[in-house]
Amino acid sequence: MATTEEFIATGRRKTSVARIRMTVGKGKIDVNGKSFEEYFPTIPLQNTVLQPLQTVKLTNSYDLSINATGGGATGQAGAARLAIARALLQVDANLRATLKAEGLLRRDPRMKERKKSGQPGARKRFQFSKR
Repeated sequence: MATTEEFIATGRRKTSVARIRMTVGKGKIDVNGKSFEEYFPTIPLQNTVLQPLQTVKLTNSYDLSINATGGGATGQAGAARLAIARALLQVDANLRATLKAEGLLRRDPRMKERKKSGQPGARKRFQFSKR
């Protein structure tokens, strides 16, 4: 049996985690057992996920199997984007400058702000009554 080289990487965004397996192929992508277009139905989400591959012009060179958990569609797309960028570094370390210039190797640090005591939410205050 011929062994194909497999690149495994993890990405996170908000509360989402994406684990990917990248193998040399024809550009087939499946996410949690569904087709890419079925799982990410909107064009902006699809563009987010494909951005690292489009940046280095390898869109139809690798097959991807993405396992995304937690959060929502936007967080999972962002997590997948980071995971793909990290996997591309395993393929070719020379891509680092290109990916870094596009900001694809940076984990987005923005998280939901915690709720504070004495308030109904993170920033909102309870209604103030003078009398």
